[in-house]
Amino acid sequence: MKAAQAVTDKLAIGLSLACAIHCLMLPVLLVLLPSMVALQLDNEAFHFWMVAAVIPSSVYALSVGCKQHKRYRLLFLGATGLALLVLALVLGEAQIGELGEKVLTVVGAGFVALGHWFNYRLCHALDHGDCSCSNDKHVGIQ
Repeated sequence: MKAAQAVTDKLAIGLSLACAIHCLMLPVLLVLLPSMVALQLDNEAFHFWMVAAVIPSSVYALSVGCKQHKRYRLLFLGATGLALLVLALVLGEAQIGELGEKVLTVVGAGFVALGHWFNYRLCHALDHGDCSCSNDKHVGIQ
């Protein structure tokens, strides 16, 4: 079960970063490669499917990790990120504008990725016996 938790942490980090990169780099790519417009990379379906993939992997990895290391603020960090991603998806460009949607998405993806990074580091440290639950300074959790 610990291996599955590590894989889902890495998956959620990758998906969150892919979402942030998509939001930040798509305008540049569309200018450089106008033929990409035909690929429909700018549509809301991309955001929907990314969020649909991030939610279950995040819930699983963070909840299993928190059971191991008892740092529930990481669950809160990940949940905040997920809430921002869902909010960006629900409100969309029509209600909060392109910039608002990008800001919510990038900040949300950052929170998710950061929560999973710390979760992975804490669980990895516990698996290798080099972690004292009362002293998590080596992974950046106070």
